[in-house]
Amino acid sequence: MAEGTATAAGAGPDVNTAGNPTEVAMAYLQDEKTEADIANLNLGELDITTDEFILDEVDIHIQANLEDDLVKEALKTGVDLRHYSKQVEAELQRIEQASIKDYIKESQNIALLHNQITACDSILERMEGMLSGFQSDLSSISSEIQTLQQQSVSMNVRLKNRQAVRSHLSQLVDELVVPGAMISTILDSPVTEQEFLEQLHELNTKINFAKELSFRETLACSDIQDIVDRLKLKAVSKIREFILQKIYSFRKPMTNYQIPQNTLLKYRFFYQFLLANERTVAKEIRDEYVDTMSKIYYSYFKSYSGRLLKVQYEEVADKDDLMGVEDTAKKGFFSKPSLKSRNTIFTLGQRGAILSPAELEGPILVPHTAQRGDSRYPYETLFRSQHYALLDNGCREYLFLSDFFMVAGNSALDLFNSIMGKTLSMFLKSMSTYVSDCYDSIAVFLCIHIILRFRAITAKRNIPALDKYWEAVLELLWPRFELILEMNISSIRNTDPQKLGVLDTRPHYITRRYAEFSSAIVSINQTFPNERTNALLGQLQIEVENFVLKMAAEFPSRRDQLIFLINNYDMMLSVLMERAADDSKEVEGFQQLLLARTQEFIEEILSPPFGGMIAFVKEAEALMEKGQLDRLKNDEARITQLVRGFSSTWKQSVEAMSQDVMRSFTNFKNGTSIIQGALTQLIQYYHGFHKVLNQPTFRSLAVRSELINLHHLMVEVKKHKPNF
Repeated sequence: MAEGTATAAGAGPDVNTAGNPTEVAMAYLQDEKTEADIANLNLGELDITTDEFILDEVDIHIQANLEDDLVKEALKTGVDLRHYSKQVEAELQRIEQASIKDYIKESQNIALLHNQITACDSILERMEGMLSGFQSDLSSISSEIQTLQQQSVSMNVRLKNRQAVRSHLSQLVDELVVPGAMISTILDSPVTEQEFLEQLHELNTKINFAKELSFRETLACSDIQDIVDRLKLKAVSKIREFILQKIYSFRKPMTNYQIPQNTLLKYRFFYQFLLANERTVAKEIRDEYVDTMSKIYYSYFKSYSGRLLKVQYEEVADKDDLMGVEDTAKKGFFSKPSLKSRNTIFTLGQRGAILSPAELEGPILVPHTAQRGDSRYPYETLFRSQHYALLDNGCREYLFLSDFFMVAGNSALDLFNSIMGKTLSMFLKSMSTYVSDCYDSIAVFLCIHIILRFRAITAKRNIPALDKYWEAVLELLWPRFELILEMNISSIRNTDPQKLGVLDTRPHYITRRYAEFSSAIVSINQTFPNERTNALLGQLQIEVENFVLKMAAEFPSRRDQLIFLINNYDMMLSVLMERAADDSKEVEGFQQLLLARTQEFIEEILSPPFGGMIAFVKEAEALMEKGQLDRLKNDEARITQLVRGFSSTWKQSVEAMSQDVMRSFTNFKNGTSIIQGALTQLIQYYHGFHKVLNQPTFRSLAVRSELINLHHLMVEVKKHKPNF
């Protein structure tokens, strides 16, 4: 009974899974014996402590079955479950019989299907055998592919190796082979043809390659060595002949050597080929060029310098043409005549234009043209022309040497000096001879600044070839310039005023010389300042100031002394301001001296006509500061005389003073300035006179009514101002 119950309970889920209501009912409604079996069940056989029967699980199954819709419907309608179970069982039997009939009816089809399945199994079995064969074949093919791949890699490596060897061998063969075109061109073509130059490049490459192979002891090198050597000798011979011919063409008279030089630069590879393959021939050509050009430059510049000296001014300064030498100095019977005017030695004039860029780098002088036109030039113009020709030719020659002979640095300088050294030495010797007897300080100073500017030009062009020469020239010129300047300083210091002729209040010719010279040197020195020059100019200025004071001391009256000083200071200042900067040391110094002497002169010329009033005003102002003005209250007669004297004579005095000033000073502008200063000072004194008489001490004086109105006086004074 327990087994039946378990079976019924276990059948429930399967039927329920089928989803048929009849089967569900049959799972829970057993036949008529079910109830009796349950009633006769011996509970004592149940072991609720064992794992075989768990009440909880039974409850879960019962609860699940009770929730079934069919069970719920049957329970709800009160159907007899046993009767209902029988119906279900009968229905199952009927369905089973119908199913059997269907199987019997379809038996042939099922047998046919079985036969087909059996046939398919045999076909699949054969296919399996075939696929197994294919698999074994594929495995053998894979091993063959791997073998082929290894063979392919090995062949690829061998191919690359052969290609690499072929490229090297091909290049080697190409380098070794001497084509017939090269042989015919080197042997027969002129060196000036482009084809010869191209084949010469190729030949040079083969010569270098053959040398490289000979170091490696390559046997193939011996096959071509003989023909390459013969071609090299032929090329060297033709190149040597060509270059020497060009060098010899330099020697022809009236030849412009720059043209063959440019031709040589076009074929600069020729010398490179000689230098690489035949150094003895290269040295021969270089030595021949150096010798030829050295003689050409020396001959040209010697001739040119000699012709330039023929167009120099005949009148030149000598040791007696110094700043402090008097114009009336007499010379001996055998001495050469002096310059017509010593002042030209110290005047710059148009000579400074030589330093302008247009003239500094302008065309050089052509001596025979100048001689034909009877033109004459100062030394610095000849110096500029000579050295600009040197600069131009020197720069061009240095660049040619660097380019054609492939030299640089000290090698290029040594080669340049071997060509130009003789010419430069000749220049220095000639200049030393001239400088030793030169007393034209402006000419020497202009030459110094010409060299300084030429040195800057060569530095800008990056040509160091002439640097040492520039320094040597400056070492000659600077000491001479300083010596001449010191000689002029000494001449002024030793000047005896009593030997300079008749005294005159007008500007002295020595101060004019100084003014012209100082302004010239200062204006030239502005571009390239030199402290030694400035120091010497300072010494010269001190000596000139002392000279002016010594000359002024020769005049008996202070008035004439002041006129002389003002005239000379004004003249020197005017000349300096034309060329020198307004803030230069020389200009500032003479401005202060001129202002001080002018103020003193104004007091000097006001003293004769208005000295009494001026003395009274100064005395009264001094007493006013001390509070002792009452000491003058008894000077009524003096004050009356001063007031009436001024009112009656001031116009005549001012007119006479103006005329006297204009006669005394050579510079009308300076005279006008002095008159204006004097009139201004007069008004200030008269204004002070008014202030003194307005003090309580003098207010009771009747003469105060006779004072001239200050504004009226100013209007009247303006009428006496000179207009120039």
